[in-house]
Amino acid sequence: MNTKPSPASKPNITDTAEKVVAAKAPAKKAVSADKPVVKRGVKTTTGPITKAVAKPVVKAAAKPKAEKAVKVKKAKLVRDSFTIPKPEYLVLDELKLRAVKLAQPAKKTELLRAGIKALAAMSDASLLAALKTVPAIKTGRPAKD
Repeated sequence: MNTKPSPASKPNITDTAEKVVAAKAPAKKAVSADKPVVKRGVKTTTGPITKAVAKPVVKAAAKPKAEKAVKVKKAKLVRDSFTIPKPEYLVLDELKLRAVKLAQPAKKTELLRAGIKALAAMSDASLLAALKTVPAIKTGRPAKD
């Protein structure tokens, strides 16, 4: 038996391609008789037609592709509030003045963060000793006077 398909049963490649192109092409809108047809991209001028002068194209030297810098994600910030005794709060102002004298102005938040780093770097024994020097205070908002 012959297993080749007959030429009549073969699909015509050009017919299939035309169908694909026709399916992708947008449908044309019907033009009403009262509106003139204006083609886009075609300029109509009443003056003399001038030819565009071709300028020589200067190609820039091929630049080596620079490596993209890896962006460092910023740490998420957390807002918090706390209660601190007035004398210890005044120490923050004194530390700010010291930082200015050392030509390194600092904000209160920077001082607190530096203190946290210093506490984190301490050994367990020295951290415990520092915590014992700080008296416990009542938490929450102070009573209205």
